[in-house]
Amino acid sequence: MPKSDSDLPCYRLVLLHDAKGKVLALHPVDSLLNLTALWKQADRKLQPIRSNDAKRFFGQDALKQESGRYKLLAMPVFHSPELLEHKTIEIVEPHSGLVFSAPTEKIRSGKSSTFAVTIDEIEEMKPEGSDVEAITKAVERFTALRVKQRLEDTLGLPSLSPTVKKIIELRSDPEAGVQELVPVVRVDPSLSAQVMSWAASPYYAAPGKVTSIDDAVIRVLGFDLVINMALGTAMGQLLNVPKTGPREGTPYWLQAVYNASLAEQLCRCMPSDIRPQPGIVYLAALLHNFGYLVLAHLFPPHFNMLARYFEANPHFPIYAIEQQILGLTREQIGSWLMTSWDLPEEVSTAIRYQNNTDYEGEYSHTVKLLNLANRMLREKGLSDGPVEPIPESIFVDLSIDRDKAAEKLAILIENDEDIRELTSILEDHH
Repeated sequence: MPKSDSDLPCYRLVLLHDAKGKVLALHPVDSLLNLTALWKQADRKLQPIRSNDAKRFFGQDALKQESGRYKLLAMPVFHSPELLEHKTIEIVEPHSGLVFSAPTEKIRSGKSSTFAVTIDEIEEMKPEGSDVEAITKAVERFTALRVKQRLEDTLGLPSLSPTVKKIIELRSDPEAGVQELVPVVRVDPSLSAQVMSWAASPYYAAPGKVTSIDDAVIRVLGFDLVINMALGTAMGQLLNVPKTGPREGTPYWLQAVYNASLAEQLCRCMPSDIRPQPGIVYLAALLHNFGYLVLAHLFPPHFNMLARYFEANPHFPIYAIEQQILGLTREQIGSWLMTSWDLPEEVSTAIRYQNNTDYEGEYSHTVKLLNLANRMLREKGLSDGPVEPIPESIFVDLSIDRDKAAEKLAILIENDEDIRELTSILEDHH
């Protein structure tokens, strides 16, 4: 979100459209544009325009001039009621970076409308209870399903394959090694093909030709990488990546691979006495967004609505939007599913609390590594969600130098072509 040094009250400008034409919406910059409230009050199902279209529209040369900006505000405008309490406001458009001040008398022809919600109001509406209770309420409210004795039975999610179950067993066995892993990989044709593709990928730059599964696992990739990537991708393949997600968002697998790669690299920067297992960090980061797939699978019509909300509110925390629409977040359902599938508690905890920079419970370092990796990638447009300042405290808690972390990210981005090729391997085997 572009910022200004002005002390004026700050309002966000959003362009929406329908068959009748374009309109503008103005609401406090730290609030959520509640589309359903706006639709009801406007009696129009207005949709946010694509981010690239917003860049072009608000990047016009005419808007660099005051006269052009006043002409813009002569369009139909819906605005929060308190706007007219001010003589002048600061207006911010997030996609183009347009920032300007304007007297509210230029907006008085607009319609006052209560369609903004603050994050505190969303928190106040959050129901009490456990994650299981939140999932149960959402299922009962938004689907025709009746919750059975076991929530897993109600959700109807695909069961884990024998290969995945065996990999989970190996992941939990501290004595397991490549001797136990190679036979599991060898008997699964899809996993074998994937492992061979990974090992041959330019990203891993293996010397010489990779000739066998044994060679791929033992010489090139290693036990930890194979078991965590195989587990993460096998679980991801249980559910389809939705085609109705946010337009121009970061592709699911690209986001997953970048987060996993960066989180692991950041983990290796930590002092050995407080460093989590890099393999577990990689797995947690690879699966950090798994709840996104589950929400799309369980609530298809409401997922379409969520996608439009994400597009209309790129400045707002994703978890708060999901809480507002569904009463449930992807972190809650993703973490619960990891637990029900017997993945390591460290993975489910990291996924559940990854948005909480103040988390101090067990596995706090893994939680903060996921948070840090995601925030750093958002700054580069490689992960979805608002760009937010990264507090120095997170670097202090992890004992990672900020410049060193930036260097690790820069190296990853230098290898972007190889990472995208690796991502395509994962997508091809989906």
